[in-house]
Amino acid sequence: MMNRIKIFLITAIVIFSLQLTHSQTNQNNQFLQKAGALDSLYSKTLKEYREIYVQLPADYKPDENIKYPVVFVLDGEVFLPTVNDVQNYYSGGFTPEMVIIGISNNKNRMRDLTTSKVMEMYGMPFEQENGEAANFSKFIETELIPFVENKYPVTNFRTLIGHSYGGLFTLYSLVHHPELFSNYLAIDPSLDWDNQRLITEAKDKVLSADYKGKSLFMSLGGSGVPLNEIKKDTTDLTLFSRSNIAFSEILNKNKQNQLAFEWKFYQRDLHGTIPFPSIMDGLISVFEWYQTENIDKYNMPTTTADEINKIVRYRQHKLETHFGYAVPPFPEFLINMQGYMSMDMDQMERAKMYFELTIEYYPNSANSYDSMADYYERNNDFKNALKFATKAYEINADDHYKRRIEEFKEKINKG
Repeated sequence: MMNRIKIFLITAIVIFSLQLTHSQTNQNNQFLQKAGALDSLYSKTLKEYREIYVQLPADYKPDENIKYPVVFVLDGEVFLPTVNDVQNYYSGGFTPEMVIIGISNNKNRMRDLTTSKVMEMYGMPFEQENGEAANFSKFIETELIPFVENKYPVTNFRTLIGHSYGGLFTLYSLVHHPELFSNYLAIDPSLDWDNQRLITEAKDKVLSADYKGKSLFMSLGGSGVPLNEIKKDTTDLTLFSRSNIAFSEILNKNKQNQLAFEWKFYQRDLHGTIPFPSIMDGLISVFEWYQTENIDKYNMPTTTADEINKIVRYRQHKLETHFGYAVPPFPEFLINMQGYMSMDMDQMERAKMYFELTIEYYPNSANSYDSMADYYERNNDFKNALKFATKAYEINADDHYKRRIEEFKEKINKG
């Protein structure tokens, strides 16, 4: 019993220290990176104001009216910067550009994230408020999601990330409210809560559930203990870990529900260190279908424009199937960059195709038309260059586009 109490206290201290460290960092105005703009809403369900932190994609442009998938991060004041760092490295090729919403759980954390009421813990009375996950889920569904969708450029393709009690809540959402999210990252979830009650509930639920199009990544930290030793142990000391394993085994036995599921064991990581690798591996896992195919074809000089066009169209269809709505197959800068690379290699047919795709997928971008103007200028077709430069100026009355219009008119008059 004393070992269990120690584990519980250590877990609480780790969460608190992470929050304290981040809070102290935010108080210092001389920093290299600041992630997440503060916003808040009043919740009638929770009867309190709830803070959220909002991070928009790096290349977000309000005038282009583009909407993005959205990630909801529990304990957002702690973990949003990590999610943002992963996105900065992996978005575009491995994960889509996304809006990140960090939900603050620094108040009433246990109340909101635990999934059933307990009156005692480790044989001792437990008086801290708990077991209100159903109410917190109602807040997310009826208040937070509508608030975010009305105010920020997001679609209804949602990902939920949670660690510890947040991981418990994430799996509770998967089991009881699967319609709310498409992707779930449950990091070292506290599935031992209330004598593994959620595991018991999941046994019947996942058998009949339809998780087609949904993905779950689930992780477990080993604190240096090998997995086979954890599985063999029967003491309370490993109940937390064995609960995690038991839940994963239920999912692996019920593959007819079509859930895309990956479980990963991090033997060296502690409960407090496992979020970092789990967020990286988890986002790559749940968006495995998003990742770019046929990369070698794009870089091979012998690949024709027609072949590349077919690959791009396949990707467009694939993404639309998964997201449930039309979406450009690549970020604008990637398509545009390929156009300029092709032009530098004097592969004009490929260059033109890339610039045409940029205009097709990003018709409200002045830069896409300006790039096509560059293509025609390179080919000494100044009339068409003028046409596209004028279109760029109509979208964005920047002096750069205005000067280009004048230059092309002058060249046409000289010709």
